[in-house]
Amino acid sequence: MTFHPYRPALVAVLAGTLLVSAMAQAETLVLYTSQPNSDAQQTVDAFQAAHPEIEVEWVRDGTTRLMTRLRSELQAGVTKPDLLLIADSVTMESLKQKGHLQPYLSDARDGYAPALYDAEGYYYGTKLITTGIVYNTRAEHAPRSWQELASPEYAGQVTMPSPLYSGAALIHLAAVTDMPSLGWDYYEALANNRTEAQGGNGGVFNDVASGTKPYGIVVDFLPIREAVKGSPVAFVFPEEGVSAVTEPVAILDQAANPEAARKFIDFLLSEAGQQMVSQQGYLPALDGIAAPEGFPPRDEIELMPLDVARALEQAETQKQRFSDLFGG
Repeated sequence: MTFHPYRPALVAVLAGTLLVSAMAQAETLVLYTSQPNSDAQQTVDAFQAAHPEIEVEWVRDGTTRLMTRLRSELQAGVTKPDLLLIADSVTMESLKQKGHLQPYLSDARDGYAPALYDAEGYYYGTKLITTGIVYNTRAEHAPRSWQELASPEYAGQVTMPSPLYSGAALIHLAAVTDMPSLGWDYYEALANNRTEAQGGNGGVFNDVASGTKPYGIVVDFLPIREAVKGSPVAFVFPEEGVSAVTEPVAILDQAANPEAARKFIDFLLSEAGQQMVSQQGYLPALDGIAAPEGFPPRDEIELMPLDVARALEQAETQKQRFSDLFGG
């Protein structure tokens, strides 16, 4: 075979051309998420393993800060993310009503309870993060209902997150005050019982785990995860039911890559995506997926109903009334 001195250079040029072509064809998806860093990385890695043709760039921050950033970008006429994966449906409902989301009717929604997604397909819940009762196992009582926390035996011993700072606490406030058996009378009873309202769920959990306060109102995964590791806490799903945030996902109205965004939603709603949710230590939104260690079966958990549009409409009034009762 005759050696051609230019053949290596030609091969290199062709390889470079193919690489550039492949890069040009690759899709890039931009995700804004409030998931913890480790969960976000695991979610992105799992999606990219299922869809290697799609590259995901992601930005992580708390929901409030992400929304501040997004609103600034919207005002400047520059929409950077294709997708949002954030804590609560009330924030998503606000974005929907302002025309910042686009609908997508995923076929995967058929396996989900209608309350877990927007009927028009503007956003989909991907997990259940419930709010219930945590108590220190050295405490005198083991409460089983919300009403117990307002009884004299618990006076000055209960702490909870404030809806002025926590999205989950705001959802909880909306759900509880809509229940005829609880309502605002319940929050007034908590205030009269010297219940402490502090910033977020993390502080509540730390106070109960350390024994600073023997009882608390908190999101489920913190005490359930730590109890498995040996922390002296127990989590209770109260008999009246629990509220839940659903960590919804949605596509921005001005998404540059909506097709890739739809694939991301389909993956999160798929059985594989929901198995990942369980492995991360959260309650899956999809029926039939086993709950993580420490959780009861899904069908044993009573969820309080939530009117998302009503919760959004009343959010500022609710916050003010809460502040009047507990300070802020």
